[in-house]
Amino acid sequence: MDEKIIELQRLVKELREKFEAKEQGLYTKAEFEEFQTKINERMAEIETAIKRPPIDGSKGGEKPSEAKAAFIKFIREGKTALTPEERKALVADADGQILIPEELEAEIYRDLPKLSVIRGLATVRQIRSDRIRRRSLEEVTVGWGKLETAAQTLTDSMPDEPTEAWQYVEDLYGLAKIGEDELMDTDVALESFVVDSFSRAVAATEDKAFIDGTGHATGQPEGILYTSVSPQVGVPRVEAIETAAITADDILKLIYAVPAQYRSNGVLIVNSQTELLLRMLKDKNDQYLWQPSLQEGRPSTFAGYPVYNQDDVPVIGAPVAEEKVYDVAIFGDVRSGYRIIDRLGMTIQRLTELYAEEGMIGFKAHYRVGGSVIRPNALRILKVTVPVAGGGT
Repeated sequence: MDEKIIELQRLVKELREKFEAKEQGLYTKAEFEEFQTKINERMAEIETAIKRPPIDGSKGGEKPSEAKAAFIKFIREGKTALTPEERKALVADADGQILIPEELEAEIYRDLPKLSVIRGLATVRQIRSDRIRRRSLEEVTVGWGKLETAAQTLTDSMPDEPTEAWQYVEDLYGLAKIGEDELMDTDVALESFVVDSFSRAVAATEDKAFIDGTGHATGQPEGILYTSVSPQVGVPRVEAIETAAITADDILKLIYAVPAQYRSNGVLIVNSQTELLLRMLKDKNDQYLWQPSLQEGRPSTFAGYPVYNQDDVPVIGAPVAEEKVYDVAIFGDVRSGYRIIDRLGMTIQRLTELYAEEGMIGFKAHYRVGGSVIRPNALRILKVTVPVAGGGT
């Protein structure tokens, strides 16, 4: 890559010198234009080569690490095509699946917040175990006064008997298939394929679980809407004023149900259909509470707070044979209230024979992630009751 850049700089210098010579009458206009055309064509070739994705997974002219180069070759040609040194460079887990090199794994984790709503808002922690301890606790209590003069005593914020609880990492599997001919095509940037395909698949699935996941018993993260009998799990609900509808007062009631220390960093998370309803709500002065964003990449606001779309948050359903309650909006400081844990060590398995009749090669990825509410008081959920069809409230 450096040689191409040097050649490009040389051609620019040569073109400049030729132009100055033309101005001095040493070349005719036609001779200069013929020379200029040739130089421009060569410069275009060099620029295309510089921008073309490298087939070995390297970036910006940097030589890939031994493990990364071996992994890209493994993806393209399989383990049997690897030399003994390349096989040593690959790392396998206890089940024999190949670990994605740390460089590629880091790129996937960097891409995830761009594709996932909750991951971009929550606290994210990377661990190397299958669970971490989670104790129920109250907010820290402080007070004025000097301890040495007995004018103040410390107040223990922990319960008398801390509840033993764990936050677990769950297993998430994904499958990608690519044609054998396409896989062997030198124009395929395999690194981009791995990062983009797995990032998109993981983001959509994990984001849904961070909203409505039903917990470790079902092999899923605990979503923000998840509740259980455990005292440390379960975000408080705010009851809507009317049945089967959302009003501006409901959203304001939801916002002010969150303590001020969390409200200042609060965001509103709703389904896009609910967002449409919010856009039509007005205050008592007939002013819209919804304010569209004037800056690209920034969310619109409602009552001054950012609004995010997450279509796994329920919408108000139609009346049915029995009364039903819908959790239709989440508000609060998600970073303080919800924690995501990533278990480092993403793996991939190459499935050569399984899809051979289709002319495809499969890649099964194993990704481990967990999530749960760690501070319920930082969040609130608006619930709307829909009465029985044809009945009263």
